[in-house]
Amino acid sequence: MKKKNPLILGTFILTITGFISRFIGFFYRIFLSRVFGAEGMGLYQLISPVLALTFSVTVSGMQTAISKFVASETSTRDYKSSFRILLVGFFIAMALSFGCMAYIYTFSEMIAEKLLFEPRTAPLLRIISLSIPMATVHSCINGYFYGIRKTFVPAMTQLVEQVVRVGSIFLLYEIFKSHGQTPTISFAVAGLVIGESASMIVSLVAIYHRFYALTNTYGILSKVRQSFYVYFNDTRRLLSLAIPLSLNRTIINFLQSVEAIYIPQRLQLYGYDNAKALSVYGVLMGMSLPLILFPSAITNSISVLLLPLVSEADAVNNQKAIKKAVRTSIKYCFLLGFLCTGIFLASGRFMGMLLYESHLAGTFILVLSFICPFMYVASTLNSILNGLGKTGLTFTYSMLSLIFRLFFVFFSIPVFGIQGYLIGLLASQLLQTSLCVFAVRKYLRD
Repeated sequence: MKKKNPLILGTFILTITGFISRFIGFFYRIFLSRVFGAEGMGLYQLISPVLALTFSVTVSGMQTAISKFVASETSTRDYKSSFRILLVGFFIAMALSFGCMAYIYTFSEMIAEKLLFEPRTAPLLRIISLSIPMATVHSCINGYFYGIRKTFVPAMTQLVEQVVRVGSIFLLYEIFKSHGQTPTISFAVAGLVIGESASMIVSLVAIYHRFYALTNTYGILSKVRQSFYVYFNDTRRLLSLAIPLSLNRTIINFLQSVEAIYIPQRLQLYGYDNAKALSVYGVLMGMSLPLILFPSAITNSISVLLLPLVSEADAVNNQKAIKKAVRTSIKYCFLLGFLCTGIFLASGRFMGMLLYESHLAGTFILVLSFICPFMYVASTLNSILNGLGKTGLTFTYSMLSLIFRLFFVFFSIPVFGIQGYLIGLLASQLLQTSLCVFAVRKYLRD
């Protein structure tokens, strides 16, 4: 039972906060869609690829590496080593984040015109660049707490970020409205920065209290100060895992960015003007897809905690624990997925009108409902494969899925419109899930 408790409790904490955050996020998106319209939502979504790319370059691999290398703390109680790992990873990620922030802020006009094909995103990019170092801080610290299976801190940072972001935008909106001024989509982007700053503060306070609590008990501070000779080795260990992960995720996010940027472009070849293309893109990515992703708060929570759990089991060759994790994940994720598919099929059109006052959103929800079982299973199996050290496989499977989907973006959308992309989305997710199940097939045998 001791082996199961951390996963069950951690999943429960992350799931509850995830649902609360997404629940708040729904009202926030409804608010944004009614204030700024579908076209404004399209502009808002266009900057997401840039933010995802910077996250993959700066901290995505490092967060996972920190989580993996501090996971042994729960059994070895080697606190000084885990804090050194966090410290080294933090400084590397922060150096990269400040570089990315400076680049995006300086070259925002070029990025907007040449890469996003939408000059109106330039001021949004300048605002969003300020959030990069803040996101890096709390991502590194969250990686540490995920590794030692203390999920309360990551859950709290997630909830605080969402509450502060949404609350600040509502407040700014009311202030400007009371002065007779018309808000722009820049307000929503500013809210991201405010939310990230709040999340950063919470994570810094949490790590401060843990560090000095352990210092008073075990003398961690003096031990860390006396261990500079091993910092080079810690750096090498972290980078050996973080660099491949970051490269993989950068390539994946680059392809996802190409996908996101070119959907409005290919819709124009189908016959839409720029405003219509952005509106359809905004409805799909800013309204319908977030609703489909809502139940993934459960699977995302499981995925985050499975990596250190499976990594620890793999380190001691506990095949029974790995087999149980694989089978349980597939079983319950499929059940959750089919349940969600039924709910969205039964109420998709109603939800589209109730939440967004959009028939198109309802249509998208109906089609996307079929993706749920495969998406939920793939997310947990990817985490298990990463925990087993098979990051090359997860990278390859994601690449194949994305390339397959890009084929539909470039060749199907101009012919069939957005329906061509939806078919590609479903087909690519089925492909990725099938490959993940094939990779863990030996753990499914009796």
